[in-house]
Amino acid sequence: MIAETLAGIALVKSAVDGIKSAIGTAQDIGDIAGHIDNLFEGESQTQRARNKKSGVNQFNINSVAKETIDAKIAAEKLYEVSVMVDQRFGHGTWAGIVTERAKRIQEAKEAAFVVRKEKALKQEEMMETIKMTAIVLGVISVIIAAVIGMFLSAAIAMILQ
Repeated sequence: MIAETLAGIALVKSAVDGIKSAIGTAQDIGDIAGHIDNLFEGESQTQRARNKKSGVNQFNINSVAKETIDAKIAAEKLYEVSVMVDQRFGHGTWAGIVTERAKRIQEAKEAAFVVRKEKALKQEEMMETIKMTAIVLGVISVIIAAVIGMFLSAAIAMILQ
């Protein structure tokens, strides 16, 4: 967990450094898009690490303080980048990026839900097919056993006569 937090905050800081060095010469937002992606990923890693509540050191004051401070630093860096992007590319650019990102995340979640639902439906259909096949095979086995039993009964009856 601590390693994830360290990686997250390091990614945030390096992304901000990259944005700062490239924003002045960027011709469009695509020139710094990779850094913005890293910024969001680092912030996300920091939040995930902070939200994990398991482990031996979950109540350790140092751990709590570090996670809280790292989350605050990540939020500050996000704000700093939002100001830089809006100043360079116009007011509302950052809000547009955040909105589009949220939309794409939601679409990905919905697509994953649909895939899981389809997979569950296919599995349910397969189980129904297996049940039906087992029932049919069971019925056929009973019929075959009955026919064999009748032939054996008839054969034994003929032999005994």
